[in-house]
Amino acid sequence: MTWAYMTTETWDEALWLQAESVYNEAFPKHGRKPRELIRRMFQRGICTLHTWRDPTQVVAMALTATNQETKVLIIDYISVRKSQRGKGLGRTCLADIRHWAKTQGNCREIVIEVEAEMTEENLVRIAFWQKVGFHLTDYVHTYIWVPETYRAMYLDLDEQTELPDDGQTLFTHITAYHEKAYRGKG
Repeated sequence: MTWAYMTTETWDEALWLQAESVYNEAFPKHGRKPRELIRRMFQRGICTLHTWRDPTQVVAMALTATNQETKVLIIDYISVRKSQRGKGLGRTCLADIRHWAKTQGNCREIVIEVEAEMTEENLVRIAFWQKVGFHLTDYVHTYIWVPETYRAMYLDLDEQTELPDDGQTLFTHITAYHEKAYRGKG
């Protein structure tokens, strides 16, 4: 199956409503950013919405942020509609994001945070990321505002340059993004 891929760096209420159904299905309320915060992130130019659709609806979405100084793309959220899982769409999403990060985002590395607790569900997620080329770091990061701990995973896009691959350094990028998103700092 072929899915139509689109990116936008501009808030589009109608498009967000379509993507939001996938977002809400995948992430519990306490684990997702509120709509107004995401809208402000678009207004401040700090995020990109990636969507994949079949002929009738958005079937996958991702919210990313690019740090132009460090040339790192952070995947904040990514989800495939439950009814579409197991069809290769997740791999397609990552291939599209990877291509976009290299060609339009001018990035050398992609970073994502995953929950550190080794539950069956988290192990399945980590295995997916590893299958698409990501590497898991050892460092466990604790945020003061959420009870879960996290680890960073990364994918090098530039084989010629040695890039940071330790979790603590990668979390400086992730934390800087969260500071911009929540507090407008940076």
